[in-house]
Amino acid sequence: MTIYDFMVKDNIDKNVKLSTYKNKTLLIVNTATKCGFTPQYDGLESLYKKYKDKGLEILDFPCNQFANQAPGSADEIRSFCTLNYGVTFKQFKKVDVNGKNAEPLFTYLKTKKPGILGKAIKWNFTKFLVNKNGFVVKRFSPSTKPEKIEQAIKEIL
Repeated sequence: MTIYDFMVKDNIDKNVKLSTYKNKTLLIVNTATKCGFTPQYDGLESLYKKYKDKGLEILDFPCNQFANQAPGSADEIRSFCTLNYGVTFKQFKKVDVNGKNAEPLFTYLKTKKPGILGKAIKWNFTKFLVNKNGFVVKRFSPSTKPEKIEQAIKEIL
């Protein structure tokens, strides 16, 4: 099984097969607009602009599961990210990343790369790096700034 076996909903509620991203390097992130880590959107966008033509895709999954830090509708979240951080990478439907209602994609990611809390995601802006073959190769903590993972991205592009 790889990441390509999953289907998710984008921020306008359309199904997206992750097989669409075959042969791309993916950075999958659970995000929030009212979080202390929200300024990481700047770094994520910088990475995206720098490496999208080399095959990087950033997949943004808002998550309101941690202290209700991703309030608002999909349109409100998209507007906030565009106006405040110039985000151009793909955003998806708001999801849970832990618990019985966790998005199956995140259950898979956590199984492949457990964190310090085991399989649970600690907070917003946990990042998973996926290679061009659809395999999860690295997990980064919420406090790891996007610029600190640039080398890992370059190595698998």
